[in-house]
Amino acid sequence: MPNAALRSDQSKLYYQLAGCYESVFSAFIRERIQSAIRSLAIPSGAQVLEVGVGTGVSLPAYPKHADVTAIDLSPEMLERAQRKVERHDWRHVRLREMDALNLEYPDEHFDYVLSFHVISVVPDSERMMQEMVRVAKPEGTIVLINHFRSRLPWVASVVDRLDPVTRRLGWRTTLRLDDVVEVDELRVERVYKTSPASLFTVVQARKPTMQSAASRSRRQRAEAS
Repeated sequence: MPNAALRSDQSKLYYQLAGCYESVFSAFIRERIQSAIRSLAIPSGAQVLEVGVGTGVSLPAYPKHADVTAIDLSPEMLERAQRKVERHDWRHVRLREMDALNLEYPDEHFDYVLSFHVISVVPDSERMMQEMVRVAKPEGTIVLINHFRSRLPWVASVVDRLDPVTRRLGWRTTLRLDDVVEVDELRVERVYKTSPASLFTVVQARKPTMQSAASRSRRQRAEAS
């Protein structure tokens, strides 16, 4: 669990970036995020969790027939998101201040667990992914959008040079996709980019049932033998 000093430093950073995020960064991510959400065709009554909602860029895309909970570590980000909720009277959306590494929800609680441009920001990406999988129901859908380190060595080398700069802004460029998706109880179904030139990858996965997870484990053991 992040210590109090780390949480304080992160909160200060988010406070400083909240205005910039809203006016500049959101313009580059809004269409990608909202398109990914709408493509899910979330059904009526579905329980949805968004981890790291920020200023609420994603919120217009959620159908009003779903039950949406959105969390963030930063009170300043949540304040901006709350203003959107009130302005549009989104009664299907609830906002909570919460740590992505310690989700305050029981196991197998949500039909959809989503997170956009967050997993390379947190200090422990593996823990965050484990928490997202934990709170997802069996056969629940898990969606990430993020920048991941290129598998092309020359591209990775160029982008890695930016890492010291981006870390000062709160995120890292060196996170690999395999480090995120290779966790227990996760079945990756689709990995794609919204355009060939995009730096960001959309990952759509599912939490298998206990029976299908056991079958997959047996199959993997057989292939390894």
